Amino acid sequence: MAHLRPLKNDEIKDDFILERFEHYQATRGFTPNSIRTMAHRPNVAKAFMALNQAVLYEGDVSEELKMLISLACSYAAGCLYCQSHMANLSHLHNASDKKITAILDYETSDQFTNAERAALDLTFKAAQMPNAVTQAEFDALSEYFNDKQIVEIVSSIALFGYLNRWNDTMATALEPLPNQRAERLLGSQGWSPGKHGDNI
Repeated sequence: MAHLRPLKNDEIKDDFILERFEHYQATRGFTPNSIRTMAHRPNVAKAFMALNQAVLYEGDVSEELKMLISLACSYAAGCLYCQSHMANLSHLHNASDKKITAILDYETSDQFTNAERAALDLTFKAAQMPNAVTQAEFDALSEYFNDKQIVEIVSSIALFGYLNRWNDTMATALEPLPNQRAERLLGSQGWSPGKHGDNI
């Protein structure tokens, strides 16, 4: 069970937050409980949503790859809530079902390009504790990405450092749609909703 109750729309008085919630509803089919919980402190929710927009939806690195990076971060951190959300968003941003399912086998799977492998290698090493990134990962990454794109990739990793900690600590209640997507795409990898599934 979630440690803190997500706010409902009628409990939120901030127009910007409500407008973003409408956007999430239109583009994802639901508003994430993670952000509904952050809304207890409106400035935290607004700052997070602005950062999320800048990191994942702006720049030159494809949204598909940034979603897969975020999924890899969530695997490395063990956050089941974020794994389900990023399987869902990877699907919505054109990653094939085969690619999402093969994320743990990115080094050998023919679903991934060498550029994607370089990004995911950095991701899995950066998201573990302690951080295992060395110059070798950046040397490999720089063969495929320029400095601005590398900032996008590391920003995606860092964003999910925050989200993985937030949702795993809060035991954020998982919504039905990402739960269904994760069961279909990640179930063969042993995924379950765990502590996030009490209210599905």
